[in-house]
Parts: sequence; C-alpha cells; structure tokens
Amino acid sequence: MNIASFLQPKIEVTFLQDNMTLDRAIEILKHSGYSAVPVIDKEERYVGVVSEGDFLWSITDRHSQTGIKGVKSLKKSIVRDIIRFGRVRAVCIDTDMEELLEQAKNQNFVPVVDDRNVFIGIVTRRDIITYFARNQKKEQVLQPGE
Repeated sequence: MNIASFLQPKIEVTFLQDNMTLDRAIEILKHSGYSAVPVIDKEERYVGVVSEGDFLWSITDRHSQTGIKGVKSLKKSIVRDIIRFGRVRAVCIDTDMEELLEQAKNQNFVPVVDDRNVFIGIVTRRDIITYFARNQKKEQVLQPGE
C-alpha cells in the first residue's frame, strides 16, 4: 500500500515557519487545537516538530536566564531556537506501511517529505491504525474458521 493514499497534504496541515517569532507561532498553535505541529524552512524543507511543551520550556528557561517576562521574551525569539532537531523523523512518500507504523508509535503524526526533503504533508496515527485494523479484519475473513 502506498502511503500517498493516507497523506493529508501540506495545504490542509497546520505548520510553522522556522523563522517565525514565538508569539506568532503560539497564536497559530493555539488556534489549531493541536499540541504539536511540523516546522519548515523558507525553502519549504522539513525542519522538525515543535510542541506545546517546547514553547513552555523555552519561555520558562528564557525567564529564568534573562528575567524577561511575557510577550517581550516571545518577540525576541524564533521557532528555530526551540526545535529539538531529530526528535521526529520524517519519512519519504515511498515508505512502507510497517516503517510508517514504527514511526507512529511515539507521535500522533508522521511528517512526509519528497526526495528533496520538501515537506508535503502528514499521515496521522489514526489513519495508520485504521489501515492495519481493516487489514486484520480482512485476513480473519479470508482464513478458514477453526
């Protein structure tokens, strides 16, 4: 099965630009309702994922280090400053379903990139589980009863 059939294209996905200020990024994340979103650079290449926790820890760390509070701190930093690189690895569009499942064990979605590392969308853990559940039912139907 090709994962393209599960792909939610970039145009339908909430994502952040890595050069965006933290205050703007928090607004986008807040309105999206998601707890984590992909991040891309100006060439639309996948950079990583940021989560609510990344924002929280960044704000807390900056306040304890600089004493700067609130919005001032958020306007002085960009998303690239808080990404923990390599935490959520993207997959290529031709990745097999087993690898996709392996990636989804630890995250709610799997970022998908093309052969130039350009972000093209995500596959959700829900869609992956649904795929495997349907295939399991089909296999049970095809196997002779005991």
